[in-house]
Amino acid sequence: MLNNHARPTRRSILLAIAYGAFSAPLAAAADDATHIKVTKRPRCDCCDAWVQHLRDNGFTATLVETSSLEALKQHLRVPKTLSSCHTGEIAGYVIEGHVPASAIKRLLAQRPAAIGLSVPGMPAGSPGMEGGEPQVYDVLLFGETGQRVFGRYKAEQLLEN
Repeated sequence: MLNNHARPTRRSILLAIAYGAFSAPLAAAADDATHIKVTKRPRCDCCDAWVQHLRDNGFTATLVETSSLEALKQHLRVPKTLSSCHTGEIAGYVIEGHVPASAIKRLLAQRPAAIGLSVPGMPAGSPGMEGGEPQVYDVLLFGETGQRVFGRYKAEQLLEN
């Protein structure tokens, strides 16, 4: 014999349905703002180090390896002049190259009209390219109307924005 406390009531069923309907989109939105899909070439150690930098800074990442990275970059509208060794996709933005996690967080907080951020090339000292003397490098915001400096960095340190 079941006791009354074990049976779901009409009210508890409706509350469970309502909770599920409202909490699923919120959870998906939260995941969207912290989850990045990173596409890279096989056996690229600096890409793996950059992904670890993101994970160390609160992001989750899915890695996809491909030998045809240029096709993805073209599809995502990454200009050749801004290209690097890996491409990330997060919350509707493209993250190209060794962009610091703090710049990505700022992008997601500000939500500018743009395609994304890029650190062209592979500057020494940028996240994933540690070792040796760090260079000063620019993180560029790019979109349909061109590009601009989103921040100037040395290693992971923002020097100016």
